Amino acid sequence: MKKIFFAMLLVAAVTAVAQTASSPTQAAPQSPTATPAAPQKKEIKDPAEYNAYVGSVQQTDAAAKISGLEAFLTQYPNSVMKEDALELLMGAYQQTGNQAKTLDTAQKVLLVNPCNIRALALLAYTKRAMAEANQNPKQNLADAGQAGEKGLSCLQTAAKPDGMPPADWEKLKTQTAIIFNGAAGINAYQAKDYANAQKYLRASVEGDPANPTVLRDMYPLALAYLAAGPTEKDVDGLFFIARASNLAQGAGKAQIAKFGLSKYTKYHGSEEGWSDLLAKTATTPLPPAGFTITKYVPPTPAEQAAALIKSKKVEEMSFAEWQLVLSEGTPEDADKVWTVLKGKPLQMAAHIISIDSSSKTATKLQLAGSEDDVEAKRADIDLTMSAAIPPKQMPKEDTDFQFEGTPVSYVAKPFVMTMNQGALLVKSVPKPKPAVRKKPAAH
Repeated sequence: MKKIFFAMLLVAAVTAVAQTASSPTQAAPQSPTATPAAPQKKEIKDPAEYNAYVGSVQQTDAAAKISGLEAFLTQYPNSVMKEDALELLMGAYQQTGNQAKTLDTAQKVLLVNPCNIRALALLAYTKRAMAEANQNPKQNLADAGQAGEKGLSCLQTAAKPDGMPPADWEKLKTQTAIIFNGAAGINAYQAKDYANAQKYLRASVEGDPANPTVLRDMYPLALAYLAAGPTEKDVDGLFFIARASNLAQGAGKAQIAKFGLSKYTKYHGSEEGWSDLLAKTATTPLPPAGFTITKYVPPTPAEQAAALIKSKKVEEMSFAEWQLVLSEGTPEDADKVWTVLKGKPLQMAAHIISIDSSSKTATKLQLAGSEDDVEAKRADIDLTMSAAIPPKQMPKEDTDFQFEGTPVSYVAKPFVMTMNQGALLVKSVPKPKPAVRKKPAAH
């Protein structure tokens, strides 16, 4: 299975969520005539059950705690403290490094309470880590994403556990939200669901933007923004890729910076400003309000033709450049080129598209003079030779052909130049060049 792309960029794990449990109470004996007390949450009425539970949770040795909690859950499978006991058992297995038992116990917790925040966070984080380690990555990442989305939904209605200080509860929600958003976001990215990847990963990054470990989600967030661009809408992707290159260490640092520079240059038109962006993102964790980068707008073909006329003599242009001016330039610019070319013999090379040798008086060839038309197998030169080409000298289709010809007319779109007085050449002439709409050097 192909490795998940971010495996090389793994960073230290976020601090594990603290495992706490509500403290149960033991029911006091009631006299037959006493007024019933208000029911208490998670009250153990059986003294033996109470002692078994307390004895298990008070164990300081992880192995002893596991043994006690497993025995408690076997003896009291319907205990009011079942969820708490399973949660503590999950933490004890995690403490011993028994990943299989930890995940199995997390699933048991969710059978009791499908919205148990700690179990969902553990599943989301562990399954993602397994995927990053190339352990059945597709399935584990899907499981992590599912747990992440479920956890985010459950956080909206989650109530603070009894006995947990409000500050600890807020910290737990913040930490688990980062885990949930990260897992859901990276799964969305791998599925090429870039809109949701941006939403979830952005939320994860904003959860603790100054923490260096945020690179784990920031780098794929940048990629999600840059997957289809960047565009003016997704220019934050350039900020995050620059920030990621600052946070990265080792070989990944140079690779991220190189990738970021290529995206920046493509969007902006030059490297100007990239160093400033790197400096800004070294100390600024999130894009500031109003963050923007000027988008490079390439010149139109007519503007390129006009610039070409000003910068180069017609005699020094390639066939592709003549084609650009004659097909895309203004009438004035086209006339400047055609006045030089018309009626004057030209020596050049082109690619043979087809040959018509049926006439005994003159051979006709359909040629491609620009590399773009060579690739498209489209003729842009209609050449009539001065005479029929002898069989021994007859070239083959789909080969390069060196000739002399005199332009007599042209059609601008689709471009075709008609030449006559064709003659074979034996000396080498320049090969055709691409008729691409080249961008002028950005300043």
